[in-house]
Amino acid sequence: MSRTIDVRSAHRTDVAPLSRTLARAFHDDPVMTWLWSREDKRAYGLPRFFAAMTRHHHLAAGGVDIAYDAAGAMAGVALWNRPGRWEHSTLSELRMLPTLISGFGTRILAGKAVGDTLARSHPCEPHWYLAAIGSDPQVRGAGYGRALMQHRLDQCDADQHPAYLESSHPDNVPYYERFGFEVVNRVALADGGPTLWAMWRHPR
Repeated sequence: MSRTIDVRSAHRTDVAPLSRTLARAFHDDPVMTWLWSREDKRAYGLPRFFAAMTRHHHLAAGGVDIAYDAAGAMAGVALWNRPGRWEHSTLSELRMLPTLISGFGTRILAGKAVGDTLARSHPCEPHWYLAAIGSDPQVRGAGYGRALMQHRLDQCDADQHPAYLESSHPDNVPYYERFGFEVVNRVALADGGPTLWAMWRHPR
């Protein structure tokens, strides 16, 4: 299957479809279900969240990668930020605020608190940051996540840069460990939120 997977860089015209792909991928994610307990609000808010973050931050801050199947259909997405570019600028935050308010509704402060908590525990050493990776549930397990991950980790190794991510689901920790990531911290969200596993990968 991996021979038929094409990984390409995203463009601004890809924001809407890739946001819908990530929304489907993260619909049952522990953090997302905690932020949006109602499924209808989650289905409404997630695409807007990913669209705002991608359009106003990730596209300019690194490598937004898309995996396509043999027929050219979008199957998976990874949002990476290159070394030194994981933090949001004030301008990008202002630009994404209207869409985030629309998507989060009354949970906007909870969403901001999650971001603030993760930022406080974020490592200072220059690294590639994997903010999100997911494949459409209909093709999950077909190798799209692996193709996306390996595509960027090959660059990390070539440039001798480490990589960092937060896993919001304990079942995914062994998956990331197979790529060389190691758990370096656990981040508990406030107000009864779930725990995330902070993971670091040294270049090979």
